[in-house]
Amino acid sequence: MNLRKTIGFCAFVVLASPLFAQSTKYHLLIGTYTSPDKSEGIYVYEFDTKDASTTYKSKVAIGSPSYFAVTRDRKFVYAVSEDRNRNINALSFDSKTGDLKLLNSVPSGSAGPTYISVDAKGKYAFVGNYGGGTLTALPINEDGTLGSDIQDIKHEGKSIAKAKPYVHSAVVSPDNKYVITADLGTDKMNVYAFDPSKRPNPLTPTAQGFVTLAPGAGPRHSTFHPNKKFYYAVTELDGTVNAFTYKMGRIDLIQTIKMAPDSYTGKPDGADIHVSADGKFLYASTRNVLNEITIYSIDQKTGKLTVIGRQPIGGKSSRTFDIDPSGNWMLVTSQGTNEIIFFKRDQETGLLSPTGQKIEHDKPSMVKFVKMD
Repeated sequence: MNLRKTIGFCAFVVLASPLFAQSTKYHLLIGTYTSPDKSEGIYVYEFDTKDASTTYKSKVAIGSPSYFAVTRDRKFVYAVSEDRNRNINALSFDSKTGDLKLLNSVPSGSAGPTYISVDAKGKYAFVGNYGGGTLTALPINEDGTLGSDIQDIKHEGKSIAKAKPYVHSAVVSPDNKYVITADLGTDKMNVYAFDPSKRPNPLTPTAQGFVTLAPGAGPRHSTFHPNKKFYYAVTELDGTVNAFTYKMGRIDLIQTIKMAPDSYTGKPDGADIHVSADGKFLYASTRNVLNEITIYSIDQKTGKLTVIGRQPIGGKSSRTFDIDPSGNWMLVTSQGTNEIIFFKRDQETGLLSPTGQKIEHDKPSMVKFVKMD
């Protein structure tokens, strides 16, 4: 064989081999519940998709930034302070170095801010206030700071499980025209039309208004399918995933499916939910007792789900998880055991396998991958 061709062929084999997968690096942001001399705020690591190796980069001190959102242009991060200050924090973000700097903080408008999202154009941040049972819309100024002329919408009602509203999340629709809240206290998915030009009241209830789930369901987090036609919500109290069709701000329930095995009789405690970037698989987590990731395949025509596997987390009280942009890794927070646990993800089957890798952190609550410049 020609030597030059042989060298070229060998080089091709080396480059194509999974053992020599391309190294792409991302920022990994970690939110925490803070405590003296332990966790201090949001931490930034460098994450290498080749082998899931991590390198600590920096941190910014904020009181209990348990949940945060990154703007689409990656210039700003907005974080709740789930402490007695009840603040929402605006931070500048350097997508090259990963450095975060606090710009300003404003009151959340109600008690217990626990979730935050940002619209696609970076005009508004939306906060789910769990303790106060409200949805707050906070305007974002041109310099990235948060304005004080907020809209705070108080939910009403109760359920067989809770005596008042508990707004647990607020998700912006893919068309950037609607915001959907999961109210754990009323078992409702509330839908609001969003128009940023109507400052300071950009949100109004839609004609549909809301969808009510099973009594005592307790909806917590939700997410859209990449095709923008399907929408999914995980419930904390009865441990189900609810599938909806989505069109022009309207959601219609098409399926409710359990997370726990049929033999399990304890509290399911559903927590977080994500769909893989290819739209083939959905992952939903349970915490406190069961501590599993339930894996579903998604019917691409109907959006309906089928359980295909369950992966024990290996820790306790997992609040959130995230899939890295390469699709090869999943990182799961474990607040109860003070660690972030790594799993290898098979993109063909959707199944997970533990790697033994972890990041030790006091009370981690959220992980999120951000593109690095």
